[in-house]
Amino acid sequence: MKKIEEIKNICTLGTGTMGFGIALVFAAAGYPVRMFGRSEASIQRGLQNIKEALETFRENGLVDAEDIPRILERVKGVTILEEAVKDVDFVIEAIAENLAVKQQVFAQIEQLCSPETILATNTSGLSPTSIAGALAYKERFIAAHFWNPAQLIPLVEVVPSKYTSQPVVDATWQLMEKIGKKPVALNREALGFIGNRLQLALLREALYIVESGIASKEAVDTTVKYSLGRRLATTGPLESADLGGLDIFYNISTYLIQDLCHNPGVSPLLKEAMEKGKLGAKTGSGLYDWTPESLIQIKKTRENNLMEWLHKDKA
Repeated sequence: MKKIEEIKNICTLGTGTMGFGIALVFAAAGYPVRMFGRSEASIQRGLQNIKEALETFRENGLVDAEDIPRILERVKGVTILEEAVKDVDFVIEAIAENLAVKQQVFAQIEQLCSPETILATNTSGLSPTSIAGALAYKERFIAAHFWNPAQLIPLVEVVPSKYTSQPVVDATWQLMEKIGKKPVALNREALGFIGNRLQLALLREALYIVESGIASKEAVDTTVKYSLGRRLATTGPLESADLGGLDIFYNISTYLIQDLCHNPGVSPLLKEAMEKGKLGAKTGSGLYDWTPESLIQIKKTRENNLMEWLHKDKA
């Protein structure tokens, strides 16, 4: 199986929201990247998004103008799968979040590349074990879950299937670290991995607070942004508990845990929004109403904050 020093060429599958960002991260770290897309139009959209992201990096002092052409030269758009995966050392897929589609694509890829090539999926929710089920060389398959936006969020969750060999876990972890990411390796596969389990636990309680009339949605979001959000960027929940005193958290747990949301099903508030077709920003309304102007503003604010953290990470 490929070791970290043997990984020289990268293939990314997909040119959408995650695909272009992952390709950019590898290219910015010096790797030649073949970015596979289903059509020339999708390739051009992906390349345009990479150019725009690099320009934003330049405006924020995170990349020098003279480096941009060199980074762009490392990304080659490809519409033929055989050409995309030939002689590459690491393949990462960021296509539709559909189990059958991913299984089919990886079954094709396995016939086209070396048995030593590491195959990775960027899935955020599907089982790596299930995706790898039809492969002949299951031990070289792994999940490497980048968080959106891939070029701005440092975390990558490295998740083995029940078949994945330890050398593949190690090489993938080392590769993520080499491209400037903050990798975490799970000991075993679990639904939602780490990040989405924590995110959904927080969301479940946030929705419950609104549903039960404890506070408004605005109050919930403000509370997280100006307390937990600030603190958790420096100390995670377990570190925060240690710093606050485990005796304090134990005492709070004895009465508060019983009062937290224990509903096993989907939140009624979330279900109602889905039934009304209110899917969030992409439909103009969800838990909040979104205008084009408000959406641009919040995305820009988020981008600026993430850029500030990238500066701090480099310091």
